[in-house]
Amino acid sequence: MKLNYIIKRFLSNAQKAREKIAEIDSKSALPLTDLFNRQHTYLRISLTEKCNLRCTYCMPEEGVDLTPKENLLTSQEILGLGRIFVENGINKIRLTGGEPTIRKDLIDIVAGLNDLKRIGLKKIGITTNGIALKRKLVPLKEAGLDQINISLDTLDPLKFELMTRRRGHETVLGAMRSAVDLNFDSVKLNVVVINKVNHLEIIDFVNMTKDLPIYIRFIEYMPFDGNRWNTEKFISYQEMLQLIRAVHPNITKELDDPNDTSKAYRVPGFKGKFGFITSMSDNFCGTCNRLRVLADGNMKVCLFGNAEVNLKQLMRDGITSTELVDVISSAVKRKKKQHAGMIELSKMPNRPMILIGG
Repeated sequence: MKLNYIIKRFLSNAQKAREKIAEIDSKSALPLTDLFNRQHTYLRISLTEKCNLRCTYCMPEEGVDLTPKENLLTSQEILGLGRIFVENGINKIRLTGGEPTIRKDLIDIVAGLNDLKRIGLKKIGITTNGIALKRKLVPLKEAGLDQINISLDTLDPLKFELMTRRRGHETVLGAMRSAVDLNFDSVKLNVVVINKVNHLEIIDFVNMTKDLPIYIRFIEYMPFDGNRWNTEKFISYQEMLQLIRAVHPNITKELDDPNDTSKAYRVPGFKGKFGFITSMSDNFCGTCNRLRVLADGNMKVCLFGNAEVNLKQLMRDGITSTELVDVISSAVKRKKKQHAGMIELSKMPNRPMILIGG
């Protein structure tokens, strides 16, 4: 009897092992699943390299050489790529830049992507500096936009001019309030925190969530070409959290979704919440589900990787959709397990942030 039990137990475990192996094999066979079993469901598309601000952490002081217009993705190429990615598992698309709101065909692009919700796309988002956003909010919502991320690194108008090299602080705040009033699925503020520049404003940002149902995300300062990153400018999320706890000791940890880039917290009783994007001090590479297509048509499988695949040129050369999916899949399967540490990243060549997309 005991022997029979052992045999049955062995066969049961063997069957479970075979099923698990089959499950892993089936996932790894998916075009957008890498060799570490990360299935990519989130695509960021940069619409332009141009921007109406000159943020110090994003745009090199000397500027950047822009890609000629004829070498940028057209709206039809963007929508064609969007369809291919959605057909192969992407369910969320975020439009970035440069500054996406300065692209004249933005509303048409959002409307075209909205048609993809019939075949699996669930959410369309945008990351914007908010300068030209307010007058486009209603048509964007009508076209199908679901989520808005607004970059705002300071609540001080003068410091805003120093950090962005432009004016427009009140314009951005007004756009944020209008977005909240229009009841988009989510409105987030992205705050890049730089030590001894805006780190003492963290509490003021947290206090904004008392009456506003927004999600404020503090982003660790990341090294990119031309932004003069150094360790003295860096402040970790643990240090930020310590500053907040000194004022709000009763903050509570929120439940994060499996692929969230941000660690979310809330002050009890506040309408909104805040969180931390911890790319430098506590990376989330193990659950990364994001791919990027840049304005010039190149695809990056990692924000910090310098390997790129030119999808635009392949499309213009007449490659078939099936062949293009094979190229994309091969690139995804070359994705590394995780990016390098922040000191190593500061020494590695990469594009300036303005040419990648937030």
